[in-house]
Amino acid sequence: MTQGILFQRRAGVILHPTSLPNSKGHGRLGNQAYYWVDWLQQAGLRVWQCLPLTPVLDGSPYNSFSAFAGNIDLIDIPQMTSLGFPELTEGEQTLLDQFFWFKSQPQHKLQKGLSDFIHKSSWLEDFCLFATIHEHYNLPWQHWPLPLRKRDPEDLQNFKKTHLEEFQFHQFSQFIFSLQWQAIKEYANKADVMLFGDVPFFVSLDSADVWCHRELFKLKADASAAVVAGVPPDYFSSKGQRWGNPLYQWEYHINTQFDWWCQRINHALELYDAVRIDHFRGFAACWEIPDHEPTAINGHWVNSPGEALLQAVLKQRKDLPLVAEDLGIITEDVTLLRQHFQLPGMRILQFAFDSDNKNPYLPHNHTLDTVIYTGTHDNNTTLGWFKHLSPAVAKKLNDYLAWPSEPMPWPLIKLAMASPARWAMMPLQDLLMLDEAHRMNTPGTIDGNWQWQFQWDQFPEDLAAKVKALTDLYNR
Repeated sequence: MTQGILFQRRAGVILHPTSLPNSKGHGRLGNQAYYWVDWLQQAGLRVWQCLPLTPVLDGSPYNSFSAFAGNIDLIDIPQMTSLGFPELTEGEQTLLDQFFWFKSQPQHKLQKGLSDFIHKSSWLEDFCLFATIHEHYNLPWQHWPLPLRKRDPEDLQNFKKTHLEEFQFHQFSQFIFSLQWQAIKEYANKADVMLFGDVPFFVSLDSADVWCHRELFKLKADASAAVVAGVPPDYFSSKGQRWGNPLYQWEYHINTQFDWWCQRINHALELYDAVRIDHFRGFAACWEIPDHEPTAINGHWVNSPGEALLQAVLKQRKDLPLVAEDLGIITEDVTLLRQHFQLPGMRILQFAFDSDNKNPYLPHNHTLDTVIYTGTHDNNTTLGWFKHLSPAVAKKLNDYLAWPSEPMPWPLIKLAMASPARWAMMPLQDLLMLDEAHRMNTPGTIDGNWQWQFQWDQFPEDLAAKVKALTDLYNR
């Protein structure tokens, strides 16, 4: 088995498309996305890592009502002119306007493309029904009328007929999202920039996936979760973390040869060149918490058939360009599973300096099968992190770096670049030397997350050349 691009020495940046500049809201898949790819190429950065591109429930890309659909809020309306759509006036620039126009053009060149997209996307019918009903009732699916909740075929068909236009709008929107994303992927690949995506291990209870495939999850008769996911108490939290996602009914997945998982990973690898599996340790075991428990304290570990699952996916593919998010307390079985399938793990430099010289995040302990990060979307920016270090940890860091004269975060960026890890990744905030006011997410909080956007005037004129010199120096 060969992992292709994961075995190449590369460097890249974490930037969710919502962080692209846009004066009217979060970023879109328009001109700014292409300018961003151009800048990456100039800087010699050959990986663009995104967070999940699925629709969001609360702003978080890790809380979605579909594991397959795209976030249509990322669609760039002006960019649709390149697909043969009209250029709308300022007051008309909505996706709905374009949908109505498209419906009136039966000979449009994309009509067949839409038909083909609907035919090949096995998840689309159920998702569009879910989205249409969800919008109509504005309630989690567990609170819909019983026939719709239980997916009575006749009631579903009747609802679809009476809301056909809304249903077709969702089909159209997913099609346009797919076209715009694939155009960016093709543009990036031509520039030797690989797209690096993200697949959360769990899905949301209020999702099309659970509504359509209840047999895949451990649910009660009323469709609420019997047990929920989380992590046990540890150094960081005396009560652990109770995430609330439903757990998988593994016996059913085994009996169906992991068909749903195969579809999910194959779909992700159509969107991206490589994929990070969030909470990879779930492939070895999951922390199950009884639904009535308010914290994660009284949960227990339940083994997962990760090897059989990944083997089932591999039967359909020549390789598995997956990266395992293996942060935190990782047991030997998780490491052995990752190594068995030759999947790189992750290391975070911000975690490297608060213990002894055996700390696995220290660069001298890095291995080739690793993706090294200065920090991730869940960390403070490196400058913000550095400003709040204790004197003892700051001294250890400076000793390790031989007391560099260059200001943070550049010494840590260079440390990542020099690492033996095949891929070196950093948030754009670190390249722009931004402090904690610019972090993307603070885990365990609700307000102010997932909103950060960059502006081009934050880029020093020589930044691309400076980064390119580093990628050349460290053979990335």
